[in-house]
Amino acid sequence: MSQTTSTQSPVRKKSLTKNQLPGWAIWAVLAGSVIVGAALSSLIGFHVFTWALFSAVLFVVASYVVTLSVEGGRKASDRLATSLITGAFIIAVLPLVSVIWTVLEKGVPGLTSNFLFTSMNGMTGVVDNETVANGTSVLGGAYHGIVGTVLITFWATVISVPVGLLTAVYLVEYSKGGSLSRGITFFVDVMTGIPSIVAGLFAAAFFGLIFGPSTRTGFVAAVALSVLMIPVVVRSTEEMLKIVPNELREASYALGVRKWRTILKVVVPTAISGIASGVTLAIARVIGETAPLLVTAGFVNSINWNAFGGWMTTLPTFIYRQLMNPTSPTNVDPSLQRAWAAALLLIIIVMLLNLVARLIARIFAPKTGR
Repeated sequence: MSQTTSTQSPVRKKSLTKNQLPGWAIWAVLAGSVIVGAALSSLIGFHVFTWALFSAVLFVVASYVVTLSVEGGRKASDRLATSLITGAFIIAVLPLVSVIWTVLEKGVPGLTSNFLFTSMNGMTGVVDNETVANGTSVLGGAYHGIVGTVLITFWATVISVPVGLLTAVYLVEYSKGGSLSRGITFFVDVMTGIPSIVAGLFAAAFFGLIFGPSTRTGFVAAVALSVLMIPVVVRSTEEMLKIVPNELREASYALGVRKWRTILKVVVPTAISGIASGVTLAIARVIGETAPLLVTAGFVNSINWNAFGGWMTTLPTFIYRQLMNPTSPTNVDPSLQRAWAAALLLIIIVMLLNLVARLIARIFAPKTGR
């Protein structure tokens, strides 16, 4: 019997690998596609884009044909779907990678201590011309824009988060599908799609009626941004509250806990991770706005710490002014360097906000241990 078993073992092993491509086959197809794609691209004038396009098309077709000839139609269809999904993911990621790479390449040289801790107060075209002529470091920075961005975003968040959170709690926990809840949902949907400049004009007109037509302050800009933030906070919080299991609410009610306390101690902590992410998305949605801030906060080269009085500058408006109205029209390189450095700083701030949201979600998430 031992002899029979030893003679049948190789046959079984062979049957398990029959009609299967070896692990290196797809990599060989990819390498061949890259080589042939480079050759085809060279025929029409070599370019990285055409090389990548030809290589991708050849790989999808060749991998499908090879898989079909060896493993059959089912595996070939699976391979084709996998290739198409992977290609779609790469196409979606490429613009993001390109933007990050470009901003890093052009923004890092300008991200100096002088840029971070000085304003544009007193900076003229003469200064930039001397900088270019002497080859010295670029003077003038975006400190006033950083201060304005932080203050305006802070007040917009203070306004938007409580309003959006309480509105979502009402829609999910208290409303019975009546006319009020339907009206709120309708207006939230309308507010989600309004152009940002309309929000700026609304805030400017509203405060203009009260304090005068030329009223431009950081708080007016915060109100304009809150119009854009509230719908995002409402929608994201509403969806997060809806996915909280009803069993948790019923268990709390069974213990005699009041509804408001159940919402505060059970429902909201359970959904806090998604709520924090939604708030972060709302902040990221408005922190890069330019048009409503030009209408409501204006632009100034000096530092203003008072959000309730005087014009304020933010990083988006600082970037806009440096690009559209360079300090020195004859030597735009210093202004371009400041603009790219401010863009990089804006991306860093958004990334830090995401980290803070994750930290908040981890701290306030319900404990799962006994």
